[in-house]
Amino acid sequence: MGSAKKSSNTARQARIAEMRRAEEARERRNRILTIAVSAVVVVGLVVGGVVLVRSQSDDSDDTTASDGKSTSGEFVAGKDGVRTWKGTLSRNHVAKKVSYPAEPPVGGDHNQVWMNCDGDVYTKPLNNENAVHSLEHGAVWVTYNDKAPKADVEKLAEKVKKTPYSLMSPVDGQQDPIMLSAWGHQRTVTGADDPDVDKFFEKFVQGEQTPEPGAACTNGLSQ
Repeated sequence: MGSAKKSSNTARQARIAEMRRAEEARERRNRILTIAVSAVVVVGLVVGGVVLVRSQSDDSDDTTASDGKSTSGEFVAGKDGVRTWKGTLSRNHVAKKVSYPAEPPVGGDHNQVWMNCDGDVYTKPLNNENAVHSLEHGAVWVTYNDKAPKADVEKLAEKVKKTPYSLMSPVDGQQDPIMLSAWGHQRTVTGADDPDVDKFFEKFVQGEQTPEPGAACTNGLSQ
């Protein structure tokens, strides 16, 4: 059983390493594309006018999407303790605050800029709208409130720092001291040594629930 787990971990690490290489390649292509686009933009104001019209159209879409009505459903608890969202989790990019049905949220409309989630540990609360975008990219979000033991917080922070596609932050409004969230999934754990911590990471870091597998967890927003 030990060798099977080791093999699973090795395969998952290889998959994440491959995704990170692909992400770096995309970033190089994006830099080249940015230079090319910049050269074209100076041709005239026509392009600027088109961009402005499109931007105004996007703003209009944001206004209608940010009311939260496109996200509906409820959590259903599984035998393994993981709560799964049964219903619709919309994925619109919005510029306004979103009223999520759970705290911390597990999906829904979100800001177009994600929080960096390449093993990033934040000591201040995050904007839900940015963190939800990280979940869309396949990250696991570790959150805690002021009732979480300091030793557990520190130990979990060390785990997150070693895990690509994960992030950690305080969430004062959550019900339980320590919670783990992925897109459409969430659970409470008793502490850093709870075996369900590793199980959740193994299943949901870039797991099957990921709407955008391999999407960037760097070059986003950082505190």
